[in-house]
Amino acid sequence: MAMVLAGFAATASATMGGAPTPAGAPPPPPSRGGAPDPVPSAGSTLTLTSASTSPRKSFYYGVRYPRLTYTIGSSQAQNDLRVDVVNATGETVKSFYRNDIAPNVADSIRWDGTTSEDRPASNGRYSFRVLPQNGGPAAPRTLPRSRPAGSSSAEPLSLSFSLYGYAFPILGAHDFGGAAGRFGASRAGHTHEGQDVMADCGTPLIAARGGRVQYSGYQGAAGNYIVIDGRGTSYDMGYMHLLEPSPLQAGMTVHTGEPIGVVGQTGDATACHLHFEIWTAPGWYEGGSPIDPLPYLEKWDSYS
Repeated sequence: MAMVLAGFAATASATMGGAPTPAGAPPPPPSRGGAPDPVPSAGSTLTLTSASTSPRKSFYYGVRYPRLTYTIGSSQAQNDLRVDVVNATGETVKSFYRNDIAPNVADSIRWDGTTSEDRPASNGRYSFRVLPQNGGPAAPRTLPRSRPAGSSSAEPLSLSFSLYGYAFPILGAHDFGGAAGRFGASRAGHTHEGQDVMADCGTPLIAARGGRVQYSGYQGAAGNYIVIDGRGTSYDMGYMHLLEPSPLQAGMTVHTGEPIGVVGQTGDATACHLHFEIWTAPGWYEGGSPIDPLPYLEKWDSYS
């Protein structure tokens, strides 16, 4: 299984912005919010001389956090800055305080998608904004570009990115099959408790939402499967009929977009597919109930 995971790590990286294998190093931690300087100051000519944001699409508790790398120009040697994360309406959802930042020295911010109220941020477009702590205007988001002598034109910096709470769990061609694979479809002695998503055996699977692995094992009907308690949600999510046992074990931490296994047809399955379940609080076989995952899967599929 380790060789299979290594083989699709590059696919996950391209799609999710750098997914590690479960055996790899954990993602770098998010930046601390810090505290403002008691007597903040910044140069009167504060500018951004370089700035970039990556990846352009990120996921809450994902394998790569949205990261701003920037360099300032300033008329003084030390500058007290505030870096805001703002949503599409211009509202600040998180602030980071950076003290004594020198000009022409690169600095970076990693945001884990959590708001100032310690809640997962909503799906949408966001942008970083760099400004002095002393209440001055934000550093101009422009860089000079090559123009004829005497021109003052500038090229705008794009510090924006998208953030989503969930990722579609299959990295490859797939379809939602027919009525027999829907939630609530009739089965011998019970009803279908999830949604079947048809895909070739061996197609990579990733965590739709990171969190704690609640169960990883084998069962006669489900085959090889894994259940993840979604971080910051009331949901548990189950992934069933994996080709081989997932390398992730109960109690381990997994991030959104991280590889968890590959599509198979183990257990009571007649074709290659992922059987995906969502359970409400208090959780999977802990008093919760399964709900129809198809509307969620279709939404995640639309942007992943």
